[in-house]
Amino acid sequence: MLKISGTTISLTRGDSAKIAITLEYKDGTPYSPAEGDTIRFAMKKDYSDLLPPLLSVTISPDDLILYLTPSHTKNLAYGQYKYDIQLTTADGDVDTFIDKATFIITEEID
Repeated sequence: MLKISGTTISLTRGDSAKIAITLEYKDGTPYSPAEGDTIRFAMKKDYSDLLPPLLSVTISPDDLILYLTPSHTKNLAYGQYKYDIQLTTADGDVDTFIDKATFIITEEID
């Protein structure tokens, strides 16, 4: 089951999720991705972890939906993880617009 509170996401291990992403300027004005922009979700056990992300998903700028399939989480241990979402513009500017957020993998009956 998917639950979202602020930037905290809880998902039962092995479940599917479709999570809408909102992009805004600091003043609250909506940002519409331009051609060539990319958006990436990345998750690690801890921010100090030097290994590559355990999970990295590209978010389509066309629909701004983070799609997680059962295969994304089915092999992860239960518990808390950290994630961020960043926009890289076609010009090469990078904006991590959600950072140090919590992702919780909850238990399932196998």
